[in-house]
Amino acid sequence: MSQIVELTPKENSDINRLNLSEQIANRLRDMIIQNQMSPGDRIREREICKELQVSRTPLREALHKLASECLIDLIPNCGAVISSPSGDEIADMLRVLGVLEAFAGERACESITEEEIAEIKALHYEMLAAFSRGDRLQYFKLNQRIHLALIKAARSETLLALHSRLNARLYRIRYQSNLKNEQWGGAVEEHDNIMAALEERDAEKLSRILRRHLKSTWEKISEHIEEKK
Repeated sequence: MSQIVELTPKENSDINRLNLSEQIANRLRDMIIQNQMSPGDRIREREICKELQVSRTPLREALHKLASECLIDLIPNCGAVISSPSGDEIADMLRVLGVLEAFAGERACESITEEEIAEIKALHYEMLAAFSRGDRLQYFKLNQRIHLALIKAARSETLLALHSRLNARLYRIRYQSNLKNEQWGGAVEEHDNIMAALEERDAEKLSRILRRHLKSTWEKISEHIEEKK
């Protein structure tokens, strides 16, 4: 018979605090990618605590998590500042991410199960529904879940770790690439092609599409950078 493990009050408190810090991190992450807080902005802890009605302890735990994802920088005697990578850094990261995802596509075609394809297809339909509603944030999150599912289907922990680290740094950038309606429709078409190649298990075709997909992301971002100059 399995034994029921009872947690002490302190252990329960620790779990609740961790759950809260994760919720705060999710909220701040959404604010960052939607430009409610812009690159270079300082995160004012007192104001955030008041807005979210939380104490500083879980907020600081959330900030450390976002710092590990390189969405913010923790600067001594200054606090947390929204990361602001240069155009060259963004271009380089997207090129490397394109190589990783292209490789993942090749590996996934060899090892993915029918159940996994069905799950990705379901996410794809949810993403199309979000697109039809004009829900950019939900569309983006589903988009990211599809890419992550492809990475996991490659059956490589090393690849997953490298991709997770790099994609976290590009999380805000990838969201920004979908801000214009005419470009948004193009991204949906690319995902249709990704799904078709995956269902055909065409490794070469899927790899090529994924690499081009990341290249088009940079093209959209570079236009945005030029507009801001």
